[in-house]
Formats: sequence, C-alpha cells, structure tokens
Amino acid sequence: MKILYYSQHVLGMGHFFRTLEICRHLTAHDVVLVVGGNLPENISFPKNIRCVLLPSLMMDSRFSRLTAGDGGKDDLSDIQERRRKMLFETFRQQRPDVFLLELYPFGRKAFRFELDPILEAIVQGELPPCKVCCSVRDILVEKADPVSYENRVIEALNRWFDAVFVHSDPEWISLGETFSRIDDIAIPVRYTGFVAEKPEPDCRMHSRRLQGLEDRDRLVVVSAGGGQVGGELCECAVQAFRYLDAAEGWRGIVFTGPFLEENRFQSIQQLAPPHVKVERFTPSFLSVLCASDISISMAGYNTCMNLLATGVKALVLPFSQNREQGMRAKRFAEKGFVGILSQADLKPDRMAERLLEAERSWPDRSPPPRLDGASETVKCIEAMGRGKGGRSGTPSVN
Repeated sequence: MKILYYSQHVLGMGHFFRTLEICRHLTAHDVVLVVGGNLPENISFPKNIRCVLLPSLMMDSRFSRLTAGDGGKDDLSDIQERRRKMLFETFRQQRPDVFLLELYPFGRKAFRFELDPILEAIVQGELPPCKVCCSVRDILVEKADPVSYENRVIEALNRWFDAVFVHSDPEWISLGETFSRIDDIAIPVRYTGFVAEKPEPDCRMHSRRLQGLEDRDRLVVVSAGGGQVGGELCECAVQAFRYLDAAEGWRGIVFTGPFLEENRFQSIQQLAPPHVKVERFTPSFLSVLCASDISISMAGYNTCMNLLATGVKALVLPFSQNREQGMRAKRFAEKGFVGILSQADLKPDRMAERLLEAERSWPDRSPPPRLDGASETVKCIEAMGRGKGGRSGTPSVN
C-alpha cells in the first residue's frame, strides 16, 4: 500500500518526531513523507521512507505569522506557490492509497492555501481517489473564536476526510475535552493510544556505560525540544548545578534544541560548570534519557511520551502560550509521572532544591497509559486502505 503522509511543524519538533515514529512502524508499506518545516542537520529517516522536503515555512513563538524557514527573504507568496505546486505534483506522481495529514484540519489553518485545494480536488475526482485521514495529538490549543473554529473543522472533516486517528489514551485525555463538537464528526474517530518510542531492553545499563557513569552518579538530562522556546529553562538548569556537587555524583547533560539562537547557545555553554555538558541535539535522545535519574524539560507531547516510556522522574515547565502543555502536565502530575515547574522555580537555587526534592521522594504512580499508538495507527491505516471504515464504514468511537 502506498501512503502519502503530510507533516508540518512550525515551532517545535514534536509533530515531526511523532510522525516519524509512526512511519518507522509502516515497514510493510511504501511511504512518502512530505515535510514542510526546518529539520536538524543530522536527522536520519527510516529506510522505508522517501522524504519530500517542501520549501520550509515556520512561525514565530506567538504563532502570529509565517516566516521562511531558512531565514531568507523570499517572498512568502512565492514560497506558498512553490509548495502548492510541489504537493500537487507529488500527489499526482505517487497516487497514494491513503493520504494522511498530521493535525489538519484541527490545526495548521495557515496552510489551507496548499491543503484545501488538494483535498477538494480529490473529492471532485480531479486527482486519483484515496482514503484521507487526519492524525492528531491528545490536546488542541484554545482558539479566539471557538465556534467559528469548530464549525470550520467539522465542515472540513465531514466533506474531505474518511477517519480521524487520535494519538491518546482516552482514559487519560480524550479529544472531547478540547473539542466540544466531537459528536458532530460524521466519520470514525479512532483512539490509537499515545505514540511513544520504546527504549531497547537494558537501555539504561548500556547508556549509562556509554556516558561513563558510575552507580553512584546521578544524571540530570535537560531538554528544550526544538529550542525556539526553552532557552531560559536551560540557562537556569545549568546554573543550578553550582548547588549540586560533582563530588556527590551529580552530572548533567543539556540539550538546548537545534533551533536555539547561536549566541544564546554559546552563553549557556559558558555558564555550564565542568560536570555539565551542553549540546544542541542528539538523535539518540531516548537512550540518553534512559541513563538519567531526573529529567528537566518542557511538557510537549513527544517529551512527555519519552518520560512515560523511560519512567524517569521528571520536572516539566509547560509552555505558557496556550493550554496544551499545561493541561498535559497537570494530568500527568495527577497520575504521579511528573512534577510541575513554575516561573518561580526558574532561579538556580530553587531549581536545585526541586531536583534534590525529586531525588529524595516521589509520589506513587497510577498504571501507565497505552503507549502503543504507532503500531495501532498502522492497523488503522491498513484497515482504511483495505476499504474498512471511513465514510461508508463503521461508526465513530468518540
């Protein structure tokens, strides 16, 4: 089966890495991944994936405007036109059985210029027929005009799409908590479970050996996703190690994110004491996290899935621009999997205190959620490709 998978990240990297994890499980199929945002230099793709890179578009931290991802001065309308033509041509050439769109139409309204025309062309028979599915995370961000927003989403789903795959465990977070008109979606809504990369057996032992850690050492891994936000968290964390003695076994690795400004990255490196390493990015982040004793991070989807998969103690600082990370952090904290950091904790001495508190004690945890979302998504896609489900298939499970 041929699958065309569209993924557009605009600030962090979570959407892209969740998509990539699903693609890794689609080994029995011909997958063409269309990516429209900036990527780290050392990113690698699974062998079963062919990647089409659209001219990159990103957004500022307030999600107020599109910008050229390479920082160039190309006219925005020219970039949009090139992307639109590339997407149409890719679709015509590939003739997919399933067209999978990450987040749209629940998000990525700014990319309607390239998505709506191709979706309408499929419905009108101007492009080869295929199943069209939406791949969406657990929590949607709030909108200034929720009525208009939900009307637009319902209209798009019921006109153009055959199914929605929600990458969440509904026992933890259901889509209806952030989308009130869930019952008006006329196509199947499938909960796949959370999409989480799984660590290798004995990952902790092997990774600690690679990091040169002894049994007594306590490793703190600090991460800031893509790096466009989270610089303040990294700065505070490296300075907190002034209160955590290397002689007592404290060690730190800080991943600032590939998109952090160069001058700020260098500043964080200069702030770091000798027992703390500062890097931009690693493709082996999960392995490094397995070696850790405590994590400090934001509360994005992928980071939280890594925390669940490894079981490491975690302190998270939710991105405050919208409700998504705060809501996820609160839910995960209620179940004993994370502690929540506030702005008041962004002082080196206070951050050190939070780390010491986490080391000394941790609340009981509830049973973990379903983390098999990638493999379950593959089953959903295969069912759609065989013609099971969709507009004429089984009813929604909301």
